[in-house]
Amino acid sequence: MLHFFKALSLRRGAWLLLALSCAVLEGIALYFQHGMGLNPCVMCIYERLALFAILVSGLIGFLAPRSALVRWIAILIGLFGAIKGLNLALKHTDYQLHPAPWNQCSPFVEFPETLPLNKWFPNLFEATSVDCAKITWKLFELSMPQWLIGIFATYLVILIVVAISQFKRNRATKGRNLFR
Repeated sequence: MLHFFKALSLRRGAWLLLALSCAVLEGIALYFQHGMGLNPCVMCIYERLALFAILVSGLIGFLAPRSALVRWIAILIGLFGAIKGLNLALKHTDYQLHPAPWNQCSPFVEFPETLPLNKWFPNLFEATSVDCAKITWKLFELSMPQWLIGIFATYLVILIVVAISQFKRNRATKGRNLFR
């Protein structure tokens, strides 16, 4: 199985699939915001940014999948995004399941002054809802952050397996392989 994931990580198609899956999820988030009028809260914006980190890792891996350095950079950025996103989604779900005055998110996004994404791209990164505990959408009785727990956990497991597979040596091929 590790040889399979190692072989996948050496191909552009797998990295493109990773980036495209994140782009689709980002597109869905923007549709919820602009098409359905569901205002994102601060945690939604941070989760969107974590998903964007995974998208960037897919694009980096797509650039040069045969380069071990580029592959490792892509894997590490993807792992960071998946871990951060999973933590954010868990915290966001906690806000929703256990609302309390002492258990709530900040009313404003807090980006560094040198990287004010909410000022540069307000349609993407400005929180227009101040209540992270409010559940505005459900599918199969799961809210958006609960779905994101599953999504980020899936990305995390896949990226961990890909990272572990990098320590496997490529199998020596004897003869021609028609399916390479």
